[in-house]
Amino acid sequence: MTESVAFTDIAVDDEMVARVEEALRSGRFVKGPLVEQFEAAFADACDAEHAVAVNSGTDAIYLALKSVGVGEGDQVIVPAHTFFASASPILELGAEPVFVDVDPLTYTMDVDHLGRAAERSENAEAIVPVHLYGHPADMKGIRRVARRHDLAVVEDSCQAHGATYEGQPTGGLGDVGCFSFYPSKNMTVGGDGGILTTDDAEIARRARQYRNHGRNGDGEHVRLGLNHRMGDVSAAFALEQLSHLADWNAGRQRAAERYRDRLESVTAVRLPHERGDVEHVYHLFVIQSDERDELRDHLESQGIDTGIHYETAVHQTEAVRAEMASVPTLPRTERIVDRILSLPMHPRITDEEVDRVCDAIENFYGER
Repeated sequence: MTESVAFTDIAVDDEMVARVEEALRSGRFVKGPLVEQFEAAFADACDAEHAVAVNSGTDAIYLALKSVGVGEGDQVIVPAHTFFASASPILELGAEPVFVDVDPLTYTMDVDHLGRAAERSENAEAIVPVHLYGHPADMKGIRRVARRHDLAVVEDSCQAHGATYEGQPTGGLGDVGCFSFYPSKNMTVGGDGGILTTDDAEIARRARQYRNHGRNGDGEHVRLGLNHRMGDVSAAFALEQLSHLADWNAGRQRAAERYRDRLESVTAVRLPHERGDVEHVYHLFVIQSDERDELRDHLESQGIDTGIHYETAVHQTEAVRAEMASVPTLPRTERIVDRILSLPMHPRITDEEVDRVCDAIENFYGER
């Protein structure tokens, strides 16, 4: 029987287990030293002054937006081709998402569409560019629009740990950067987790208060806040994972290059684009095909796991449509979601496994 090719694979080694055991035996589960150590290490990795660890990437976006002043009645510009959590925190804050289309090559926010949206928006307060699939958005163009209209930039870097734009790490390219450590991400915390990064001490101070019931350093409740904290056990796991991130990203990049070499002659498939000024970290390796569903069925029949990220554009989800007075038409996004297919991608995927996937794709088109 032919072995299957897994879509993803999560690394847990003895060092990670040892770190977690040490944290458990310490008895310091909450508000202990390991969270602060992880924050310092992650801030350094992002060339940022501050990092605030929280319990999910969604919370990171939510608290980042809240900390830059987004609230009831404000507008936030965000791409519609992304995970739901890029937009749901906007609505939770009582603000309005203004959805824009994406660049057809990189799948990230289209700067021209962003500019037009900013011109039309009367109450815009922030932009949420998404570094989708591990490819950084056009931050130079986005910052230019942000300066022109005095908008905060909250990077959704939840899929781009270690990616760079013009040599600078994501998470340090806007006013705030937001990361997710969900188990399938380029690094994790052994469960749900997130972090926000910033050079602005005031934004960091607000975020720290909001994540801990609105308390200041003296324990006084000076803001209305909830519990968004990361625990020390998660931070212990994350510290060890962070030490492997560069090597793991390199493994993803090697796999992506092999996919490209093998599939470049399959003209029916569009391969991921990588701009020359970025370092793509391939959280996902996403192709396009006019016969996406048939190709997916064929790969599944060969024991090859695949995914679709994301099958429904955010502005077309039932939950978001119910909150919007009018739903925009976004032609690129609406075409992309019908064609995209995520191939197996993780740092430990072997050349043989990549070749099996590529052989199956070549056979699918060779038979047609």
